[in-house]
Order: sequence, then structure tokens, then C-alpha cells
Amino acid sequence: MKQPIIQIRNLGKEFKTSSGTVRALEGINLDIYQGEIFGIIGLSGAGKSTLVRCINYLEVPTEGDVLFEGESLASMTPAQQRKTRRSMGMIFQQFNLLAQRNVIRNVCFPMELSGVPKKEARARAMELLKTVGLEEKAKAYPVQLSGGQKQRVAIARALAMNPKVILCDEATSALDPNTTKSILALLKEINQKMGVTVIMITHEMSVIESICSRVAIIDQSRIAEVGSVSEIFSEPKTRIGRQLILGDAIHQANFGKSKKVRIIFDGRESEEPVISNLVLACRTPVNILYAATRDLDGKAMGQMIIQLPEDETEARRVYSYLKTVKIPFEEVTEYDV
Repeated sequence: MKQPIIQIRNLGKEFKTSSGTVRALEGINLDIYQGEIFGIIGLSGAGKSTLVRCINYLEVPTEGDVLFEGESLASMTPAQQRKTRRSMGMIFQQFNLLAQRNVIRNVCFPMELSGVPKKEARARAMELLKTVGLEEKAKAYPVQLSGGQKQRVAIARALAMNPKVILCDEATSALDPNTTKSILALLKEINQKMGVTVIMITHEMSVIESICSRVAIIDQSRIAEVGSVSEIFSEPKTRIGRQLILGDAIHQANFGKSKKVRIIFDGRESEEPVISNLVLACRTPVNILYAATRDLDGKAMGQMIIQLPEDETEARRVYSYLKTVKIPFEEVTEYDV
């Protein structure tokens, strides 16, 4: 079994402000395993960015601890913390490239700070630029690059010190969908080829779906739920989980007066025509109010909200069918969707 590379234990963080103390994180407990792509998702202000900065001790937690490969960062001296931090590369939303340096010198920068000989640093930088597909841009300056190219340079720079972990703080939020897709593909390739653990901080469920194996949902400074992506997508246990997966549609659905049912897709074959079979078997129509399903490796994951016929006999027939074919479902209202 893989060992946790990062263990977060009872972590809390508060900030003193002119209007009082702000509690940014409280009671955070997480294990992140070597070689996985782990997602942390939440709405704006939930505490995501504070959490990622506490992981590498750019922000010192108010209480609790972070263990990196079993070693407590809280027990380390500042010099030891800086050394450990070099094992955790970081990628930011706004790239954070140095405008006065060209591409290769941006990638060399962390190696310069660590005293790597210039010739060795440039060779390593060119190798990394080739990895991210930008070796021809070595002498270009950030102002001459597109957003996607800037993020590729930032990824190369994050890899410069051979980190064991890459922390991505909203790394794709400033990019268009096609560029986002290419950057996520690059991160997945780096994860697979180099064995680097990737931690994705995001507010976009599509990012989690694309490359993460496990995900933690953070809400109001606490971890609301954590599990595999397939588990969370098929049956989120919290309202914030359902909100992130279903999106704004949970507020837009017109429920009418008859009963509504949430059908849970938890791993059935994605090609199985569940609703068509239901309609044919029950000989009654149903109204699909909302569907949020995805194909994950040939398995259907997600949820669908359907409206049953007002006729009680027909409604019971649908309930009976769902039980018979063992499709998970529950009756819902507009308040607990």
C-alpha cells in the first residue's frame, strides 16, 4: 500500500485583522499519498489557498501540524523547513514569472537560489523546457508568451529542483478551456512519467474530473467530505458536494407538484439506457428535470433528477422498477437536492 507523502493533522489557521480574528481553517485532517493526483475543491473563500500555503509552510498554521514523508514541519527549524519546501514545487494562477528574465532564466531562478552551478542549471532548464514543449522559447520573455505558454514555463520552473510534490493553486483558472485541457494533460503526463505527486486546488469540478483520483471538498474552513472522485460524483454526502456537482441547476429546476426522485449512477455501464428501460418497463413517461452524469472509464457516475407521474399507481410502478433492477435512488424536494 502506498504511504502518505503528506499528512495534515488537526490543522487550523487564523488571521488577526482590524475587525477581529478571522478563522480561515479549522480541524483539517488529510492524507495525501505518494504518486497520486489529489484534488481540493471549494467555493471562493472556503480556505483552499490558505490550506495549500500551510502545506508548504508559506503560511505557518495556528495549530496542528503538517508531516512531509513522516517528518513534522512544525518541529523543524526555519532552515529545515526551507529545505523541505524545495521538495514541493508550486504553480500559481497568475504564473508569477519574472518579467525581466527570459524563459530559460526564469526556469533557472530556483536553482540559482540553491547554488546550482550555472552550466548545470541551464542544462536542467533546457531539459525541462523540452518536457513542457517550449524549448524553442528559451530566449523569449514572458510578455511574448500566451497564457498557456506562461503556465508551461511555470511548470518547468516548479520542476527545477526535482520536487516530490507539485502544489497547483488554481493553476488553470486564468486559461481558456482548450488551454486548460492541454495543461491538465501535461500535469497528468508529468505525474505518470516522473512519479510526482500533484495537489490540485480548484473551484472547478471539471478539473477534478479530468485528472484527479481522490478529492477533498472544503467548505467554510473545514473538510466537508473526502473520497475517490467516482464516490463523490456518484453520491456526495453533503449539500456543498451536491452543489459543486449539480451546479446552479439545483436552483433552476422546476419541480412542479408531483414526486421527484434522484437516481444515483454509481458505476453501471455507461452504455446502459437506464431511463429508456425504465419508461419501457413501466409503460409510463418520466420528466428529466436535471442530469449530471459522466463517463469515467466506461462507468456511469453522477446523478439524475426525474419527476414521476402524478398518478400514484404509476409512481409506485417506477419505485418498484428501480428497486428491482437495484438502481440507487431517493425521493427529494427542492430543499434537499
